[in-house]
Amino acid sequence: MPDLLLELRCEEIPARMQKRASQDLKTRVTTALVDHGLTYEAANAHVTPRRLALDVRGVTARSPDTREERKGPRLDAPEKAIAGFLRASGLSSISEASIVRDPRKGDFYAAVTHRQGRPAEAIIAEVMPGIIHDFPWPKSMRWGQASARPGSLRWVRPLQSIICTFGPETEEPIVIPFAVDDIVAGNVTHGHRFHAPEAITVRRFDDYIDKLEKAHVVLDAERRKAIILADARNQTFAAGLDLVEDEGLLDEVAGLVEWPVVLIGEFEDAYLEIPDEVIRLTIRANQKCFVTRRQDGSLSNRFVLVSNVAARDGGAEIARGNGKVVRARLADALHFWHTDQADLPDLERLVPAARDLGLDLARPLDQRMAKLDALDVTFHARLGTQGARVRRIRDLARELAPSVGADPVLAMRAAVLAKADLTSEIVGEFPELQGAMGRRYGELQGEDPGVALAIEEHYRPQGPSDHVPRDPVAIAVALADKIDTLTGFFTIDEKPTGSKDPYALRRAALGVIRIVVENAVRLPLLAAFSMASQALSAQLQDNTAPGRMTFDEATFDKNGLLSFFHDRLKVYLRDQGARHDLIDAVLADDLARSDDLLALVRRVAALSALLDTETGQNLLAGTKRAVNLLSDEEGKGTEIAKAVDPALLIDESEKDLHAALDVAEASAQEAIAQEDYPAAMESLAALRGPIDVFFEAVMVNDPVPAIRANRLALLDRIRRATGMVADFSLIAG
Repeated sequence: MPDLLLELRCEEIPARMQKRASQDLKTRVTTALVDHGLTYEAANAHVTPRRLALDVRGVTARSPDTREERKGPRLDAPEKAIAGFLRASGLSSISEASIVRDPRKGDFYAAVTHRQGRPAEAIIAEVMPGIIHDFPWPKSMRWGQASARPGSLRWVRPLQSIICTFGPETEEPIVIPFAVDDIVAGNVTHGHRFHAPEAITVRRFDDYIDKLEKAHVVLDAERRKAIILADARNQTFAAGLDLVEDEGLLDEVAGLVEWPVVLIGEFEDAYLEIPDEVIRLTIRANQKCFVTRRQDGSLSNRFVLVSNVAARDGGAEIARGNGKVVRARLADALHFWHTDQADLPDLERLVPAARDLGLDLARPLDQRMAKLDALDVTFHARLGTQGARVRRIRDLARELAPSVGADPVLAMRAAVLAKADLTSEIVGEFPELQGAMGRRYGELQGEDPGVALAIEEHYRPQGPSDHVPRDPVAIAVALADKIDTLTGFFTIDEKPTGSKDPYALRRAALGVIRIVVENAVRLPLLAAFSMASQALSAQLQDNTAPGRMTFDEATFDKNGLLSFFHDRLKVYLRDQGARHDLIDAVLADDLARSDDLLALVRRVAALSALLDTETGQNLLAGTKRAVNLLSDEEGKGTEIAKAVDPALLIDESEKDLHAALDVAEASAQEAIAQEDYPAAMESLAALRGPIDVFFEAVMVNDPVPAIRANRLALLDRIRRATGMVADFSLIAG
């Protein structure tokens, strides 16, 4: 079967766009082929900084013949209906229609259309111009004389050539004839712009990739990454160093070169005074280079760069030039490092802020927090300044500290300093170092280790793969920071909508959930919301803010913040492998218990363990039978006794069930009070046998009204007993 080769070569494809572009090319071409009746065996897309390529194997040579039958009106339909059918089906007269006999519904007209299949090359020539012309680049441009024409081609960078060949392996492939603007598809490309700029004629993918390799172009991105990583490891090892690997940087660098050449540059040892993370980020951000470590783990003064040229001097001049730029950048970083540890000018004007926040202006980090407060930097127009927010986080961290085992004084100190590094020179240059630099500066000025750690870790977790804080002080500040954010934005009705979440509130809620669950923290959410909102209400006085409103627990349930947490908890538990129906069953509970995240998670786990047993499955079946029967009778308005009357229990099975419920309820309540959910489930599991016997022995809807009402009350006890841990009616099975 024939294979298709497509290459789109341009001046440059930015690294950040390459992966998406290769996926889009593959999807759009294969979808178009299938939509036109062709099939294929495999498709692989490739991308370099200058070309997109697609290899589609086993394409059918021709689309199949098709027969389409369009049903029309009955033979006795009005003339207008028949005329409308003729127009819609493209028939000139009703004599061209077929008649379909249907003994039950009556005979009707049908338009039968036969379409012959088309050669694959004709289909490809038809669909390719549109795919290329409408390619979904995030950013694109026009160029040259053609750009003056309406509707001219827009591309990420000027498109230079198109290859499109098609044919079986055993024959000479043909060039598919089509053009996009003034660019005509052919079988000619060019290799590396410096090492092999001459034209290259290709036939199909196998010789295309071989000829590119000889022309200093490695087409496969994963192979370029492997070459870079292997050479970098080998060269650093030979120098007695270890490569500091960086998967994200490796992806980016592989997208910058077609012919990777690994070199080693260096800078002066004096710059190693700068913190490792600053050196690494400076070199990474500005020069796309990797750093190295000595055998003792300390950072070395050598770095790894990747060139796109195999220079005649072995890359010495390239390495020297990169070293010159790196030294200039590190000189700036060293200046920032020293400036951040020096006193700020005009300390006198910072005294009021320092006094109010309890800061020591003899300490550099305290000075920077005082500066942040004195500058009145806005956090959000309706939620006040950063300084005001720090005060709220401080007060909330103090209140939360006992719940997480933290010292309230240390929690307050950490909260006050948590945002201080936002005014530092290094964080101004590298915002991604916020927190990390605050911790470093805190250590330098002798802060308690827990306080310094909390300054960095209160931002965590910042994603599903990020770790959560473990130190109690860091936990208190992290929770206070996130709860203040969530409470504030929900109070002013700035909630996430659809895919939009500009203030990362979903991430903040998931962060709270992970911190609570993974540290086994007991945190009543509604009480925490209320504390945070009272602090906000006390601060904000203008008409655009909530003002001095009173926020109670019902307010935050009504505002949807608790429901928002429940939705995030569902996401978290599903990612952990929990069944969605068990999550829903546990969350269908009263408000007071539903804001205890740790209890909810433990109940889901205990319920899952119970239902993994035969006893649990039988209990579920019996309980659902009881609940369904009870719900039906409630819907009919059948009388149900308010409580079970032992005197009306006639059969031994209902007496046994009543007694078993007495024991199970008491035992489950005691276990729940002790937060021993597995024990609570075990207590309820004891009801399995009595429920089964009860349904086998008696008819609930007894003809005697009093007995029927009493037995329905017994079913209500089953529902209430199992409802202490979950709503069994929501569980599948």
